[in-house]
Amino acid sequence: MKKTATRLADGRELIYYDARDDAVRDAVDPRPLDPIATSSEIRHDRLLGDHVAVASHRQGRTYHPPADECPLCPSREGRHSEIPAADYDVVVFENRFPSLAGDSGRCEVVCFTSDHDASFADLTVEQAALVLTAWTDRTAELADLPSVEQVFCFENRGKEIGVTLGHPHGQIYGYPFTTPRTQLMLSSLAEHRERTGRNLFDDVVADERADGRRIVMDGEHWIAFVPYAAHWPYEVHLYPKRRVPDLRDLDEGARTEFPQMYLELLKRFDRIFGEDEPPTPYIAAWHQAPFSIADRGEFALHLELFTIRRTSGKLKFLAGSESGMNVFINDVPPEAAAERLREVASK
Repeated sequence: MKKTATRLADGRELIYYDARDDAVRDAVDPRPLDPIATSSEIRHDRLLGDHVAVASHRQGRTYHPPADECPLCPSREGRHSEIPAADYDVVVFENRFPSLAGDSGRCEVVCFTSDHDASFADLTVEQAALVLTAWTDRTAELADLPSVEQVFCFENRGKEIGVTLGHPHGQIYGYPFTTPRTQLMLSSLAEHRERTGRNLFDDVVADERADGRRIVMDGEHWIAFVPYAAHWPYEVHLYPKRRVPDLRDLDEGARTEFPQMYLELLKRFDRIFGEDEPPTPYIAAWHQAPFSIADRGEFALHLELFTIRRTSGKLKFLAGSESGMNVFINDVPPEAAAERLREVASK
């Protein structure tokens, strides 16, 4: 793998990740861009104890452009995009319309492939492995920034999720605080350790394996299951079998097996509702340990993959109970979801 860092016309950082060591990345961004001016602000909610990012400049971000004006495609035939090169493998760059910036953290865009019409599930094992390398490298780089406490790599896929650019891509957020969802996990982790002397993540995985009904895939280095109390109609958690706090600590065996298992999971998600249905909208979210907590090794890196589609042509909306009180109501029993995800395995 070859990593090449450069700058866009407005000063934002852009990094090429190439499978070939002889790749040359010397294309210059010729666009007459003004320097980035953001108004990102982190506000603390005193009642709930969480944080809200206020970023009014995002109202002007690019919204569903036609394919021939996509800012994530390579620069070709006289049209210049966010990526100056005429082709690329994987690219990461600072978001032009960040939710978090400066002392309030950092936001990056990850382009998985130069093919506008592809999806992550269409990548080869080698391409998916390169994306994993990029996620890992960015986690390591952002860990050194004083404004970043936790790194969140994720992908939103589908208009139903709210995606505004159709090109296959994800994002990386460097939060200046521990996120509320992670804080809940840490609290449960500490309570379980005090009560039982054991690690909660280890016990969750062990209990799922012992039960067996919700296991979707069981590899040598990874295990995928629908959680006992799944919030979403179809939700899968993917854990490395050797507990590690973040992507940097995965061993070679886990790195080698991950692309195979993850690509298969994504393919199964697209088959849940039948071959005639449009691609399944989903969110794929990596959960990594915050950097400043004690006993980081107690936290378990894992990926959560879920869709908001509950059945053919119908979405799961977060209505009164979910949005108002954060109490989820799931229409699909987790055991039935796991059975369906086993049924649609690749032949």
